[in-house]
Order: sequence, then C-alpha cells, then structure tokens
Amino acid sequence: MIWITLKTTAVRWEAELMQQILNAHGIPSRFLEQGGAGCLGLANLIAFQVQPQDQWTALLLLSSLEEDREHQKPHTE
Repeated sequence: MIWITLKTTAVRWEAELMQQILNAHGIPSRFLEQGGAGCLGLANLIAFQVQPQDQWTALLLLSSLEEDREHQKPHTE
C-alpha cells in the first residue's frame, strides 16, 4: 500500500486530530514518528500520511477557513 505525506509536524495532538477528522469521513490515514531527534533534545517529527487517491479530499477537509477566505478575496490592483 502506498502512502504520501500531507504534513510534517512536531505536535502529536495535531496529527491525532487530523487523523480523527479524516476517520470521521472514512478516509484512512496514519502518522509515523520519525525518530532520532529525541536523542538530540529535539521533538520528534511526525509525518501525517494518506493514500494517494485521498490526497485532495484530505487537503480540503484539513484546510482552515482562513486559507479559504484568503483565496476568495478579490484582487485589487
């Protein structure tokens, strides 16, 4: 099975929340902790992943309203 990374974060609760949102819509997802940073005193990075056919739906579901508003503003020049 192929997985693609939508986002990389250092905040585990953020990855868990994204996973819950997508699960509610029937979209399989996973997150993988990319270790090694812990021994350096840094937070582990977490890669949040979905299957390729769900990429765009997941991006739409996880996008914020602020991003949507920015794209809908009329451009004045």
